[in-house]
Amino acid sequence: MTRRRLSPSPLSAWLLCGTLDIVYAALWSLSAGGTVGGMLRGVAKGPFGDAAGDGGLGGALLGLVTHYAIMGAMVAAFVLLARHWAGLRRWPWGWVGLVYGLILYGVMNGIVLPLRFGTPFPPADLFKGAVALFPHIFFVGLPLAWLFARPEAR
Repeated sequence: MTRRRLSPSPLSAWLLCGTLDIVYAALWSLSAGGTVGGMLRGVAKGPFGDAAGDGGLGGALLGLVTHYAIMGAMVAAFVLLARHWAGLRRWPWGWVGLVYGLILYGVMNGIVLPLRFGTPFPPADLFKGAVALFPHIFFVGLPLAWLFARPEAR
């Protein structure tokens, strides 16, 4: 009897990466003296403006939806790349995940956040920069590469 391996699902990858990332953000927020709701409302402020920061539970839920929408774009981009560029599987999946995480960090912290919030890039506080870099690599780039960019992940 041959064993058939199931292909990873983009939906499961989206839920995995999104959940790992938001749990990390929640724990980091709590450890820094903030609240999970405040962190989520901060996420909602990106696309919905500063008023979303005063939205209470509704603003927090909007932030959670925003987070998963952004993660959906990150996962979809990687899945499309992995499915349409066979050469991606020629490199070690760990390197692919590291590079993709660095690209995501660069886009988010070097383009999106400066345009919306005026945050400096590179960050003045290198520790905070590393805190922001960590989940892009370990909770998004590496899991996606392991799921979709390994030669046996077909």
